[in-house]
Amino acid sequence: MVAAELERYIKLAPIVTATPHRYLWSSYDAEADVLYVNFKKPSLATDSELTEDDVISRYEGEEVVGITVLHASKR
Repeated sequence: MVAAELERYIKLAPIVTATPHRYLWSSYDAEADVLYVNFKKPSLATDSELTEDDVISRYEGEEVVGITVLHASKR
């Protein structure tokens, strides 16, 4: 892996460790340009809401269990 690419991943560490969640899973669908981030596995969302900036927050009861970022590559 190229050092510059590795450095980009390392920069994620403070962001992830600063979240209140102990777990983080993500996947990116390049064809749809959608980033899925889950904070709980398995996450069984019971509700969701779409924000004005095209982010979907997924809830299990009152707890946020994940987010879906639409148009992820344009952010």
